[in-house]
Amino acid sequence: MADSQSNLLLESTAEQAPSIDQPVQAVVSPAIAAQRSENALKDIYFVSGLGADERVFRLLKFEGYQPVHIHWLTPEKGESIENYAQRLSAQITSDCPMIIGLSFGGIIAVEIAKQIPVKKVILISSVKTESEIPFYFKLFRWFPIHRIFPFKSLLWLFYWFAFWVFSVAALDERQLLKAILLDTDAQFVKWALHRVVSWRNDNIPDNIYHIHGASDRIFPLHFIDADFVVENGGHLMVLNRAAQVSTLIEKIIR
Repeated sequence: MADSQSNLLLESTAEQAPSIDQPVQAVVSPAIAAQRSENALKDIYFVSGLGADERVFRLLKFEGYQPVHIHWLTPEKGESIENYAQRLSAQITSDCPMIIGLSFGGIIAVEIAKQIPVKKVILISSVKTESEIPFYFKLFRWFPIHRIFPFKSLLWLFYWFAFWVFSVAALDERQLLKAILLDTDAQFVKWALHRVVSWRNDNIPDNIYHIHGASDRIFPLHFIDADFVVENGGHLMVLNRAAQVSTLIEKIIR
């Protein structure tokens, strides 16, 4: 009888003991789980400039964040900038996101921030309100030649002008800008340009931070109320002043 009970006990113990081939699940304390969550990369959303894409952000560096690039959609006929921003915001999956907008992407970021809660919006080489758009741009509201201009067929005429306007001098920067211009959809450019020159916004959402270049030729600094100014920074300073811009982004997001 004693032997029988002993055998039963051994069999029961064997059933409860984990197999040597089975993985043992580690027990993670709530404190460690919270620390892991804290250390996980957080999403930071990027909206590129008019005619540009995620390649312009390639030299920016900051710790603790994972870049998520919002991709342009084809505008609907006669679509407002508010409705377009709403459609783009469907690509944002984070609650209360952090958004970085470059140039026209900054305008879109402002419009998104007017529609959803945001943690912070960082504008680079952009504008916050209608009053920061140079007055000569607004002339195109009444003389919209940009809507009939054959951008794609005459693009080759504007490379050198574009290099000057965007303040790019290094060969690799010029090659990148040229590639981006060639990849740009002409109809999107026309739509977006019209939305810039006709933008009538005077509402600045909370948590907006503005980084601007002292030598920006598209949105000159004397029209801009910037929080941070990069000396000698041009419109594409995310490329040739990437270290300085990265440092300012770090300062804002920390």
